[in-house]
Amino acid sequence: MAISIRSSFAFTTQAPTDALMQFAVADIPEQHLLSCRTDLTDADSCTRIPAQEDIGERVWARADGRFEVRHEAEVEIRRQIAALDQLEQLRPSEMPAAPVKYLFDSRYCPADKFQSFVEDQFGGTSGGARVEAIRSWVADKFTYSPGSSDASTTALDSFVERRGICRDYAHMVVTLARASVIPARFVACYAPDVTPPDFHAVAEVFLKDPGSDAGGTWQLVDATGMGTAEDIVKIGVGRDAADVSFLTSFGMVELCEKTVEVSRS
Repeated sequence: MAISIRSSFAFTTQAPTDALMQFAVADIPEQHLLSCRTDLTDADSCTRIPAQEDIGERVWARADGRFEVRHEAEVEIRRQIAALDQLEQLRPSEMPAAPVKYLFDSRYCPADKFQSFVEDQFGGTSGGARVEAIRSWVADKFTYSPGSSDASTTALDSFVERRGICRDYAHMVVTLARASVIPARFVACYAPDVTPPDFHAVAEVFLKDPGSDAGGTWQLVDATGMGTAEDIVKIGVGRDAADVSFLTSFGMVELCEKTVEVSRS
């Protein structure tokens, strides 16, 4: 089964403005690109650079006026998928260097404030069983409510409000996993069952690899229930949403339009 993706957005500037974009399907071993095409407005400067962890790419553009982006891709998922609740937790001393940074607090994920909560709420669980308990708790306690959060909303804000969108669900799972000493990162992605259709966000946790006596595996977790490891298509990863926004501007811009279409084919 392949996943077909079409996305587009446009923005305008009142003066020459630098914009950093991340919207394209990542070309990585776990998802094979059958086809891919991107069209961008001509700009004074347009440069592609590797994104975090070499998962996907970012595009720098010097925009002046209206700037348009169109992206199409067809992808076949080939990632390792494991029963989450069967995966063990790695002790910090067992972890390779790369995932350690995903134990730390970040802009939207103040994990240190939740250490007492996770032990009170999820005590007696560890590893994938702890992550599954976290996913279930967020899914049960939160209400999916478009417009209920904004670019300043942190996991602590969402914890108080108990509502949000995919970004907030992902931040909450990431925060509670890190508070449990499980590396967790934010994943910008596409998924076919997102309602309303849009760019999507999920969490990803690092646990012991079931197929190896050493090392670990990154496993996707979507507390909204709108995406699964079998059909999520990664755009990029980061500490939280600040690292993988589809559009970050270094000056004033106005988003004019945005469309996302994702389907199974």
